[in-house]
Amino acid sequence: MTKIMLVASGDLRESANLTCWPAQSAMEARLAEVLAGMGHELVRAHPVKPAGHGFIASQREGMDVFANIEPQAPLIVAEAVWQYSHHLLAGLFAHKGPILTVANWAGQWPGLVGLLNLNGSLTKAGVPFSSLWSVAFSDDFFLNGLQEWLGTGKIKHDLRHLRAFDPATVPAADAAMAGAIADDIRARKLILGVFDEGCMGMYNAIIPDELLMPLGIYKERLSQSALYFATRQVPEAEARAAYDWMRAKGMTFHLGQNPATELTEVQVIDQCRMYVAAVRLADAFGCEAIGIQYQQGLKDLCPASDLVEGMLNNADRPPVSRADGSVIRDGQAIVHFNEVDECAGLDGVLINRLHSALGQPVENTLHDLRWGENFVVDGKSEFVWLFEISGAAPPAHHLGGWAGSESLRQPAMYFPAGGGSLRGVAKPGEIIWSRIFVEGGALHMDLGRGRAVTLPEAESRRRAAATSPEWPMMHAVLQGVSRDAMMARHRANHIQVVYAEDAAAADRAMLAKASLADALGIAVHLCGV
Repeated sequence: MTKIMLVASGDLRESANLTCWPAQSAMEARLAEVLAGMGHELVRAHPVKPAGHGFIASQREGMDVFANIEPQAPLIVAEAVWQYSHHLLAGLFAHKGPILTVANWAGQWPGLVGLLNLNGSLTKAGVPFSSLWSVAFSDDFFLNGLQEWLGTGKIKHDLRHLRAFDPATVPAADAAMAGAIADDIRARKLILGVFDEGCMGMYNAIIPDELLMPLGIYKERLSQSALYFATRQVPEAEARAAYDWMRAKGMTFHLGQNPATELTEVQVIDQCRMYVAAVRLADAFGCEAIGIQYQQGLKDLCPASDLVEGMLNNADRPPVSRADGSVIRDGQAIVHFNEVDECAGLDGVLINRLHSALGQPVENTLHDLRWGENFVVDGKSEFVWLFEISGAAPPAHHLGGWAGSESLRQPAMYFPAGGGSLRGVAKPGEIIWSRIFVEGGALHMDLGRGRAVTLPEAESRRRAAATSPEWPMMHAVLQGVSRDAMMARHRANHIQVVYAEDAAAADRAMLAKASLADALGIAVHLCGV
């Protein structure tokens, strides 16, 4: 009987590790059962802790665990939860045996999101790995893939949906427009404002400077402590004006009295202070886009930044003035890349530039590939993804806009100081999706088409309840890309989405975006189109 080692990375926040452990434990038990039936023993490389969970919860702990694993041993990384990839990266980088990442296909906790982040991080680091996912670990896709890995140390997934971009397919006028935007970026340059680099172990979300600089893009490294200080300097009257602006637009704030478990007006006012401060800092440093880390550090000092992030990404947003009274970027979105995902930040500014030139909606956002199931849409069974980012999307994406948006308290296990989300259900429409990632020391972009769809209200509520009901969601059908092909190829936990006015406009914008990325030297891969 072959012994297969198992490791499980978790959160830095013990509250999350303890809450999510039962799902992880059940998944591991099922994996052990399946492997035993195939004649193999699954052995945990680290014990369940007296505290009540079995997650590796820090980078140092991960290093110590891997110091006691035979370097050639077959290894499974099992994830039913969101996990911090840097907990494992040092060990996996040095490991010589076959590596398999596995997640349970469930919406309860972001296990699929954690798996995809780890996969993207391993891809950037150049570490060979294989990957599988399953609802019950009894389907042919999973069992055949597992047998393949046990026999060969590798799994070959079907990636026929993928093809290299051909610049000759772009109309001459659009190629010229894309080329002009690329030339302008290189000549005039632009700045991504980074409020503390590296969030939640997302190594894959950091673009090395030497890959950005040839594009004409540079980082302004800012501290979240500077944002906190600037937030505290904003008078309550200015913050309240932003709050009143949103309420006048029809946005709903679900307020309560207990700040430990409920969203309070004081928390929202502090979030509006941060919004004003963020706009002014972006202006002061000349940043075309900014990214706030928020999940660590600031969570212990002030309410979450999520409401701020959704406000920034919307062209129609509360005005913020300079000292001389002039309005900062009046009527324009200030691109914000959630969780300081620099790949999303680069993608966001390219979308903003291109869609402005095309006269298409500029509001764009990242989402997590959280989960999905089949559902009948327009009389046809489709795989409908649930894209769900952890706190905010631009109101322009929601059914009803600002009036269809709401703010709920962020979960206490993640955000002890509270703060509200900016959630809604995405409106139906044609979308372009993309992801920039680092592989082989170079920038790549996967790019495709899809549509956001409306599901019956009961189904939408069910999906929200099965995941994180405080967070914004998009029901999405991707064109020409199956569930398993998407999981096998995608190099990140995040996916970037933007709307176009109709299918023809979306097709045009997708090819023009491919042309823009290509002109900047990014390798473009079309997916399913």
